[in-house]
Amino acid sequence: MQLRHFGRTGMQLSVLGFGCGAVGGLMVRGDPADQERTIARAIAAGVNYFDTAVQYGNGESEKNLGRILQKLKPANVAVGTKVRLQSGDFGRIAEAVTASLEASLARLHLDSVDIFHLHNPITERGGGSALSVQQVLGDVVPAFERLRQQGKTRFFGVTAIGDTSALHQVIDSGAFESAQVVYNMLNPSAAEELPANFPAQDYGGLFDHTQAAGVGVVAIRVLAGGALSGSAERHPIASPPPEPIGSATSYDADVDRARRLMPLVKDAFVDNLTEAAIRFALSHPAVGTILVGMATSEQFEDALAAVQKGPLPMAALETLSALQKAFSGEPR
Repeated sequence: MQLRHFGRTGMQLSVLGFGCGAVGGLMVRGDPADQERTIARAIAAGVNYFDTAVQYGNGESEKNLGRILQKLKPANVAVGTKVRLQSGDFGRIAEAVTASLEASLARLHLDSVDIFHLHNPITERGGGSALSVQQVLGDVVPAFERLRQQGKTRFFGVTAIGDTSALHQVIDSGAFESAQVVYNMLNPSAAEELPANFPAQDYGGLFDHTQAAGVGVVAIRVLAGGALSGSAERHPIASPPPEPIGSATSYDADVDRARRLMPLVKDAFVDNLTEAAIRFALSHPAVGTILVGMATSEQFEDALAAVQKGPLPMAALETLSALQKAFSGEPR
């Protein structure tokens, strides 16, 4: 398993991380024996980053990950979890952040986590579930820093969703060491300029900002919630089709555009679209690790096989770029 330097943290993370989210569902609704078997296999294969959150099954993902890590006692694995503040917490951010992490640590059976991410959207002025740049830098960061001083987290980060300009400001501040960034074949704008009128949020070259600030990147929505499989079918324990982030405004539109990328398979660059999506996410050097949601151990094996093939070749990336240009001007 290839390891990559993760920003300025000094950590080296496996290029394939283990996503414990609710979309794939394995760590939320899976059979306990399947969960343990798949995590043990991942560790044996060299995976050393496990990503969870209290929101994944209302704590079930953290409980299941904690149970298994407590049993397996693996050496040198990194664990990340997250806090999502409710609007009622915005007047007491420090207390809510602290309570959330302490509850997560109890479920994980850990004294500390390696990365603690803010899970709220970030916008210029906040509102709804979003926090403003001022709230993030003025309230969240000091709360996170106190938790670090208490030894409860080593590093902290953000889930980079919200307004592009706000995300740039937060990353440029240097206050965070990690960012979970939407990056996939339906929206490559964290890395490159989008064609005119492209039907996706423009993240404005966010990777330039993460690299300048020494922020490690966890690539998320690599499969666009499953849409980049090119199939609308979902495993019984997977979540219903999730709301797209950064790409189309409907999951069906994402699936439709994904199917239009099939020339990558027909031209024999890859065996299937899922492989293409995983290898695409590995193709940018700013990416430290990628998360792939899974419902079964077989899906983990597929992701591992794709990662072992390495990034897409330049000819495939050129074909992909030409296919993406055809999306321009379409409604989002």
